[in-house]
Amino acid sequence: MNKTPSLKDVAEKANVSISTVSRSLNYPEKVDTKTLGRINKVIKELNYRPNRVAQRLRIKEGHRKIIGLLIPDIQNPFYVDVVRGVEDYAYSRNYALLMCNFAQNKEKERMYLDIMVSESVDGMILAPFDKYDQDVINLLEKDFPIVCVDRGLADYQDVDIVLVDNERGAFEAVSYLIEQGYERIAYVGGLPSIPTSQQRKDGYVKALQKYNMPVDNELINFGDSKHDSGKVIVRELLQLEKRPTAFFTGNNLITLGALETIHAMNLVIPGDVAIIGFDDMPWSISLNPPLTAVKQPGYEIGKRAADLLYQKIIEPEKPSVKMMLNAKLIIRDSC
Repeated sequence: MNKTPSLKDVAEKANVSISTVSRSLNYPEKVDTKTLGRINKVIKELNYRPNRVAQRLRIKEGHRKIIGLLIPDIQNPFYVDVVRGVEDYAYSRNYALLMCNFAQNKEKERMYLDIMVSESVDGMILAPFDKYDQDVINLLEKDFPIVCVDRGLADYQDVDIVLVDNERGAFEAVSYLIEQGYERIAYVGGLPSIPTSQQRKDGYVKALQKYNMPVDNELINFGDSKHDSGKVIVRELLQLEKRPTAFFTGNNLITLGALETIHAMNLVIPGDVAIIGFDDMPWSISLNPPLTAVKQPGYEIGKRAADLLYQKIIEPEKPSVKMMLNAKLIIRDSC
């Protein structure tokens, strides 16, 4: 039986110390590039696989090489992209990922936060329940490494965060509808307690104001960010005596619900009613007609957030960073 290669075997063949091999696995950025390349080559030749349990015991400062990821809605394809970005980065740094979906439920969020702390994760990436999320703020005040994605915290600024310019993305989408000649444009947003819902509404309103169009509160509606609310709200709006000629929908689940209702009512897109969704979907091009949408860089958000968290773990005194990424309007045939 062949002997399983050890850390010592790698060190001897690479002509470095055991501690240098360990450092290359845990903190590769702290190892000289040439030395790191030589160690990685030996690891591949020997097919060496680190023992995670033993590795965690060796790591200084109690790091377990596990990060937590807490997302509000695993059904939302946007968060699937974020998860992929986080996981790819974590894997590249030899970190494992503990992921929980709190389904925009405050009690579930609190439970999962407690679980992650009890499991001694090195840090967390999360989208707070709302901008006043005291459970998250309490952890930050204890210097627990956290990076927020998609949503910020109103009463706590000393936190790393990766956001999308939601207001700008919404502004460009609604401006495009106005430029195409649509006058009665409805906004169907997600939960009003979520900052992104309000930011997208603000962009919608600013576009109307720029083009000197009236802001009709009858056409501004918030749901629960899920598919069914899109169905129900869009049906109610389309039953108005003076119904909308176009919809701007606040996330991709709402968009799917809106499309289901529009098709069920035998309306033609864009002849009878136009639609732009905030969030692009992999299958948007396959819809009939292909969907015009505001594309968020979900994968990039995940990677950037994971990198910020990693830097915070190895350098706790590092100043917090607020990173704003751009959304992009993808023009297709639904308006």
